[in-house]
Amino acid sequence: MQYFYLVFASSLLFLSGIVIIYLLHGRYQLKIVIPEGVPPPPSPAELISVIIPARNEARNIRRCVLALLAQTYSNYEVIVVDDRSSDETPLILAALQQEHPDRLQVVASGELPPGWAGKPHALHMGVQQAHGDWLCFVDADTFAAPDLLTAAFATAQAQQADLFTLLTSQELGSFWEKAVLPLVFTALSFGFPAEQVNDPRRPQAIANGQFILIRRSVYAAVGGHAAIRERIAEDKALAQQVKRHGYRLIVADGSRVASTRMYTRFAEIWEGWTKNIFLGMRDRLGLLLFGAFVGLVSALLLPAWLLGGLIWFLLAGPQTGTASAALVAFQAFALWAYLIYWRVRASLAFKISPLYAFTLPLGALIFTAMMFASAFKVLSGQGVTWKGRTYTENG
Repeated sequence: MQYFYLVFASSLLFLSGIVIIYLLHGRYQLKIVIPEGVPPPPSPAELISVIIPARNEARNIRRCVLALLAQTYSNYEVIVVDDRSSDETPLILAALQQEHPDRLQVVASGELPPGWAGKPHALHMGVQQAHGDWLCFVDADTFAAPDLLTAAFATAQAQQADLFTLLTSQELGSFWEKAVLPLVFTALSFGFPAEQVNDPRRPQAIANGQFILIRRSVYAAVGGHAAIRERIAEDKALAQQVKRHGYRLIVADGSRVASTRMYTRFAEIWEGWTKNIFLGMRDRLGLLLFGAFVGLVSALLLPAWLLGGLIWFLLAGPQTGTASAALVAFQAFALWAYLIYWRVRASLAFKISPLYAFTLPLGALIFTAMMFASAFKVLSGQGVTWKGRTYTENG
């Protein structure tokens, strides 16, 4: 009986861990998938205005714009809003505009007005120059396949969507991208499952700013970006506006027709996610706290449990609970094996080596640290920083 409580705690952790791991990883699949090779619609097609906000995007902007200028869709315009870039972005855009004067328009955003965050203002400025019946917001680090607009528009029409957003495939290059970002996307798929977002009876709403297609009439009806001018997570805020007003929101799998390289270095990952996590989740603090708890358990408790169980088993003798030690060690090993199985599946889904499944404790520790840092920055009044600007969002 002297080891009863240890075995009981181990058994409870084992059973609850199996359930939590399954729930966390069971929501990857998106039922609505954007197919490849969709033929363009017959002319005349509705005009789509593609708007790209760009602030210091010299690394990505040429690839992004050229991919959008090569679309199979027949009736669209591309508007890039240069948000006071201090790198080579304006020079690259000037050259692109000279090469493609009929399809590409470049707009300077000007000074950021009081009360506005940078990206909502840039998108707002782009909309002012747009002529389309549909507005398509694309991030500068997102790269389209030639049939992206054709396939997305056809699927949006088929789904009767008012706001249609895609989850793109993620290009992961560096070690830190591969160790951290798959965990972030696992958390997002758990926190905002697509079947609930797509259900008009449910309040859950989210959009991916990497690609948003919205009817212009709906955009105007919900107040556009002027209604969410101070919001850092403007994509989620726009989705919430659309759903609150009774319009149809659809999120789909667009991994076959678009890809994104969000970050390339650890510093960019840290700045990007500490900007977004708390502000994007503060209306669901229980879920945020649960995520922090799971992150700490994955980073600290599970490795300690496995190591402690193995040491106890190896040192155990007839009088020191051999059977109890064996059970605890087996439960720890079995739970780890189950978790690694799911992380291997996740790694393969992200097209990276399955060996990155074993970086879980490190990735979970960094992800948890980003959650705490994001909350501290906002709650302390310090504000979040993004591309040289500091924001202290209210409300």
